[in-house]
Amino acid sequence: MKVPLEAPYEMAPGIVAGIDRTIVRVTTSDGAVGLGEAPSPGDAEALLGELGQQLVGRDGSEVLAALGCIERPAASHRRDGKVLIRNPLAGVEIALWDLEARNAGVPLHRLLDDTLRNEIAFTEYFAYRDGLEQSPCDIAAYCARMIEEHDSPAFEGKLGVRPVEDDVELVREVRAAIGPTRTLRLDANMGWRLETARRALALLEPFDVANVEEPVGSFAEMAELRQSTAIPFSAHTPDIGLASELGAPDVLVIGLGFCGGIAGTVRFIAECEDAGVGFWFYSGDLGIATAAYLHIAAATPYVDRPSQSLLRWTTDDVIVGGPFSPEGGVVPVPTGPGLGVELDEDAVARGVERFSRQGPYDFYAGPRLPRY
Repeated sequence: MKVPLEAPYEMAPGIVAGIDRTIVRVTTSDGAVGLGEAPSPGDAEALLGELGQQLVGRDGSEVLAALGCIERPAASHRRDGKVLIRNPLAGVEIALWDLEARNAGVPLHRLLDDTLRNEIAFTEYFAYRDGLEQSPCDIAAYCARMIEEHDSPAFEGKLGVRPVEDDVELVREVRAAIGPTRTLRLDANMGWRLETARRALALLEPFDVANVEEPVGSFAEMAELRQSTAIPFSAHTPDIGLASELGAPDVLVIGLGFCGGIAGTVRFIAECEDAGVGFWFYSGDLGIATAAYLHIAAATPYVDRPSQSLLRWTTDDVIVGGPFSPEGGVVPVPTGPGLGVELDEDAVARGVERFSRQGPYDFYAGPRLPRY
């Protein structure tokens, strides 16, 4: 299914106009329903075909245990800014967790561990957006408005889409707009060459940047950059061992798809903690997967820094009352049984109709990376 954003935004690999996902509904023989979300619209074909048929008639708890034990694939080091995950069983695993918690009559985080927090922190996104923010001053004004309207304490924005001098002007304007105490993260999406990144980071140091995501394309280059800057780095490539060995990136940023769902993600976070590598969730999921993030973070001490969020820009969703909306930089953890969300059938129909009519979004159609 397909959900548009408020306006297309620009990042180094191309234009992002919306979100494509597969929604999973698992129904038991007694009529109980669990909801899941898979990371690719292509996952629907597999679940409607032979893979899905292999699950029909099996005991849900046994399937959940089996899926939770599947070893995640080896991390593949990308050479560009594309983050494409296909894992249809992740959606099934999430739905089975939803069922388990619903059957137990408790919120999902109660099955994972003790409740540590009732609100989960997210960043506020900023970028050049078609028809909206087209200049550093426009973006700075948008950030100021988010503070006024939503008391947003943390911001994360896209760089690497214009020359470095423009990026520095953007960061200068945003820092002035949000003040000296709010968190400011940046994301270059592999848009810089090593020498460009080194120059950019030196120019950005005065603005108290909390993190730069993927300033360059490889962990080895990030380790080299580490010699010349104190700014921390993050990346989407989930290679805990190499990050720990090289000392860069400092943080790994993924969703549920790569790890196969909730249990695998909980293990991944624990491995990050053991290795001294940070973790937060990435942006771009719909309400079911976001609810799963909320429950994992509620029960996991190590997920204590703001995760990424496109929630403010998402115009539709698949859950009743969605999308989630951060206020004061946090989203309350759902308190109902299971994931604590319900499917909005009309919204699902809208998303399916959009996908049938328009096909998937092509948001990696920008120039070859690195841009600069």
